[in-house]
Amino acid sequence: MMQITDSHNQKHSLFNAMNRFIAAVNNMDQIVMVPSLLRDVPLEDAKNEVRSSVMASSTTAADSYYSGRDMYGYYVLLKSIRNDIEWGVLQGEDRKKEKLSPVVDITRREDGDGDEDLEKQFHYHLSGLHTVLAKLTRKANILTNRYKQELGFGSWGI
Repeated sequence: MMQITDSHNQKHSLFNAMNRFIAAVNNMDQIVMVPSLLRDVPLEDAKNEVRSSVMASSTTAADSYYSGRDMYGYYVLLKSIRNDIEWGVLQGEDRKKEKLSPVVDITRREDGDGDEDLEKQFHYHLSGLHTVLAKLTRKANILTNRYKQELGFGSWGI
């Protein structure tokens, strides 16, 4: 049996990035006992809002979509993504109907060319996935820490 270790060379592996994200969401899930307390609470605190307003010029459409979310919205989003990673994207008939059509359309466009460089596509998507997982892991950690601050337990060492 092959043993997998988290050495310096493997810290950028997709497997480890997914494990870090799942661990952050699991920690968040254990700390957040009453998710409804997260409603209408912004994810960023007042100190970070100043920094966010300075960085606003470099926001993308996705950033502006998520900027309107409260902590509860992020909580639900992060748990949903964790479930998709652990159990697969397509779960149940409803999710198949919602998600299958766009996937089929993208596959048809990519398969139609035939001259696509699969290695280049793979590295492009792998790099994007690493970036997204790092951002989501950061959001899960921020949410966990903000929840503890809101409850007055900011010094918890959990």
